[in-house]
Amino acid sequence: MGLRPIYHQLENRVEAHILVAFLAYALSGTLKQRLQALAPSLTPRAVLEKLATIQMLDVCLPTTDDRWLIMRRYTQPDPDQVLMLHQLNLALTSQPSPRIEAQEEQAQTVQETLKM
Repeated sequence: MGLRPIYHQLENRVEAHILVAFLAYALSGTLKQRLQALAPSLTPRAVLEKLATIQMLDVCLPTTDDRWLIMRRYTQPDPDQVLMLHQLNLALTSQPSPRIEAQEEQAQTVQETLKM
């Protein structure tokens, strides 16, 4: 393929960019086929725009013994989103259980998140 992203200088980053672009294309095609079978009036773009407001975040609360209580949570879907998920035979997983981390582990997690 003669495809090369303009802003990447390193070969591994170019390859990663092409891989992500290909995966996005393949997933879009898969979603389109699934929609044709289950909800022919919907387009992949409409589904993604509708479901885009469902977000996942980590709620981090300090404890009195210098550790962190971390609760990973996602926003509750609105009634339209629930209907769309049902129509597509999809279900959100249950909310994960909270976990407790030492301050060093939490600091490392934050640093890794900031690098992305």
